[in-house]
Amino acid sequence: MSKYIDLLKQLISTPSFSKEEDNAAEVMRDFLTGEKISFKTIDNNTWAFNKFFSKEKPTILLNSHIDTVKPAKGYTLDPFTPVEDGDQLFGLGSNDAGGPLVSLLAAFIHFYHRDNLPFNLVFVASAEEEISGRRGLEVVLPRIAPVEFAIVGEPTRMEVAIAEKGLLVLDCYAYGKSGHTARNEGENALYKAIDDIEKLRNYKFEKISNVLGDVKVTVTMIEAGTQHNVIPDVCHFVVDVRTNEHYHNKDAAEIIANLIESEVKPRSVRLNSSGISELHPFAVLAKSKGIKTYGSPTTSDQAIIPFLSVKMGPGDSARSHTADEFIYKSEILAGIERYIELLEELKL
Repeated sequence: MSKYIDLLKQLISTPSFSKEEDNAAEVMRDFLTGEKISFKTIDNNTWAFNKFFSKEKPTILLNSHIDTVKPAKGYTLDPFTPVEDGDQLFGLGSNDAGGPLVSLLAAFIHFYHRDNLPFNLVFVASAEEEISGRRGLEVVLPRIAPVEFAIVGEPTRMEVAIAEKGLLVLDCYAYGKSGHTARNEGENALYKAIDDIEKLRNYKFEKISNVLGDVKVTVTMIEAGTQHNVIPDVCHFVVDVRTNEHYHNKDAAEIIANLIESEVKPRSVRLNSSGISELHPFAVLAKSKGIKTYGSPTTSDQAIIPFLSVKMGPGDSARSHTADEFIYKSEILAGIERYIELLEELKL
């Protein structure tokens, strides 16, 4: 299994910010070539099917991403130099999501030559996940369809996120009328925005998920005014909404638009909640092995997958996007073994 640790070290050494993953994509393709595995590409995405792929069988997607965020402030190590300290492997992208990526690849290669699999496997190393870009997994999915089920590799401590909240970002605009602050004139857009923000602060969406809980609405940014003595005629504020499976993002945006006076403009409605039932065979299998299942509040490429999926991988999301990011090598090795074990026994 050391070759997968070596692959991760090579990926750490290769800067791969979102939309700049060219070199990391080449690292993945060179590795697959060395394993004598044929693959397909589009942009900075790479995918491969198991050797004995059959249209008569259901297909399982194994996916993780090759892009990283930019290094957080406070790094004491070079983020692009893999540093091993005992069991720890430090480096940008080691935890999010290099560890899950190489672990899923190892599981895929383990089954690659198996001619009696009850399902097909397709491995996808995708781009632009960190920015929810449109030239990542989204452009691959039509080329690998139909797919029955997906395992998305993210650091979850190998627990299974059977559901994931959606992400909806709203730009809201309160409008008033400018005037001089010294006179009783104008209409203060900032005050209108404050009234709307208070409504959002107190509003509760009616439907609560058994797994994901309630819809979370958070105002995160606000801007208004040009100078101290001018009544602001426009106030712009941003709302971060984390939806559960009971609300499509489009519906959640409409509910908020009808709740407040400000104009509401969704940036996108495509990153919806996703997941599987607690009675899905994968969830049942995981529970039978004592693996914790839960609902994830964070968003991944699951949000753009139009079929059933879970999020699962070695590492810990608490380490993601932090200075001196790291993963334990033992987590990767255990992750590989767990993926293989689950796929060996899974019956769709």
